[in-house]
Amino acid sequence: MHMTGHRGIIRNMAVGMVLAAACGPGSEAADSAVDDSAVVAFIDAQIEQAWRDNEVRPSEQAPQAEWVRRVYLDLAGRIPRVAEIQEAFEDDEPRLRTALVNRLLESSDFVRHFTTIWTNECIGRATPRRVSRRGMEKFFREAFARNRPWNDVVYDLITAEGHFEENGAVNYILAQTQMRDDGVQLTAKTARLFLGVQIQCTQCHNHPFNDWQQKQFWELNSFFRQVRRIDHRRVDPDTGRMVDDYSEVVRRDFTGPVFFEKRSGLMQVAFPILGDERIDPDSEDRRGELGRLLTRSQGDAPPLIATALVNRMWAHFFGYGFTRPVDDMGPHNAPSHPDVLDRLAREFVASGYDVRRLIRWICSTRAYSLTSRFGRHNAADDPASGEMPLFSHMYVRAMTAEQLYDSLITATGAHQSVRGGRDAQRRQRRRWMQQFVRTFDNDENAETTTFNGTIPQALMLMNSELTARAVSAEPGSFLYDVLSRPGSDTERVQQLYLAALSRKATRAELSRMRKILRSSGPDGRVAAFQDLFWALLNSNEFILIH
Repeated sequence: MHMTGHRGIIRNMAVGMVLAAACGPGSEAADSAVDDSAVVAFIDAQIEQAWRDNEVRPSEQAPQAEWVRRVYLDLAGRIPRVAEIQEAFEDDEPRLRTALVNRLLESSDFVRHFTTIWTNECIGRATPRRVSRRGMEKFFREAFARNRPWNDVVYDLITAEGHFEENGAVNYILAQTQMRDDGVQLTAKTARLFLGVQIQCTQCHNHPFNDWQQKQFWELNSFFRQVRRIDHRRVDPDTGRMVDDYSEVVRRDFTGPVFFEKRSGLMQVAFPILGDERIDPDSEDRRGELGRLLTRSQGDAPPLIATALVNRMWAHFFGYGFTRPVDDMGPHNAPSHPDVLDRLAREFVASGYDVRRLIRWICSTRAYSLTSRFGRHNAADDPASGEMPLFSHMYVRAMTAEQLYDSLITATGAHQSVRGGRDAQRRQRRRWMQQFVRTFDNDENAETTTFNGTIPQALMLMNSELTARAVSAEPGSFLYDVLSRPGSDTERVQQLYLAALSRKATRAELSRMRKILRSSGPDGRVAAFQDLFWALLNSNEFILIH
């Protein structure tokens, strides 16, 4: 059903009031000329038009529990706690959805989650040698806590100099910089991550599909030729051996052009140029010049760093961006909704590169409010089969390894049995993550995770020391607390469903559990609850975002 007439007007007014209240009086976002409700209304209209053009009818709005669980995973990186989901059941639905987004954006969980996402993007899950994950996390934690403009964040990353913990931004460069690499990996990574274009193959030849030429790769590369990494060592007083101490990025003298070899064997020259903008090749701060050029519009189009982040952010919330993949934009790869991508990028720039405001727009759209359930009227909207996404229903996604771990901890409180406090808990989390990461030795130091959300993998994940803690019925555990509270077994079953799946059990599920408890007898009662909790934590419904 399409939202028309008075219902659409009322909804747009509500979105506008909440977004305006979220910005607050006197804030930078509130002072911009951007009309939040108009942005959301434009997105909704464009996506609804695509539904009509493709003869697709959207799914219904997601039930309260489904939407709340989804937004917690997307913004906080974990499922909601039992108390949080119960509070949502008691709240007025229209007010809850927008208010909850605002509350989560101000939470420490949001900062932690997006710090993890962008630390992984910049240095990978498997931290390269002589790179400080702590320093990189510190940089992003401060950026997301203060809601720093995205253009400033990118500028700091590509211009960073200094000690890898005193200035955590340098770890992005350190992670991409190898000895005698001449900035090749750093060039390709910067283009993919912050410009949304894949140019890695153009270091050797012109791109066969997009309009990037070999010369343009080396023109971008020439901005990074003033980078020098220094790896310091020290004497270990206990062993007397030299060990790694710290790394830093310093500026090195480099002027003039870069020379590269074409496939024909001819040598060519490339100066520091981005698009139509060329800087003085004798500049002593090429990376600073690049940082300033990145915020300039590309002809009639908004800056690439704005379009690239909008595309990535949309993919974060829907599972698919406007292009596939999100880091391969260009004339050869037309976006599914070009007007939405363009409008969001322009408004993002006009807002002062306000990341939280961009997220509010996306979470306020009708498309994000839809359920993941679909039927014959929109079954064809299936990007997994190669179709262009229409966003007529929410696409089911597997949790990341971090989301799975943090959701397991949220549901069970299993981390509380790890001795040594928060530092020990963080080390345990890192050890668990490393089981599922593979890094490939190539020009981009590419990385993948072996976890993709399948049940066999989930069973492997859960059949561990962490799992034993999760379903333990020992004093102090979550399950012990549930079983020790006054109340009926029906209420206890509901508590486990709320903890694991963020919803109440259905009548059929309750009926089955009552039969199991009756057949188990008094001696098998605890084991029956343990089996139920284990089954819920290993279900598709737990490990998928829907």
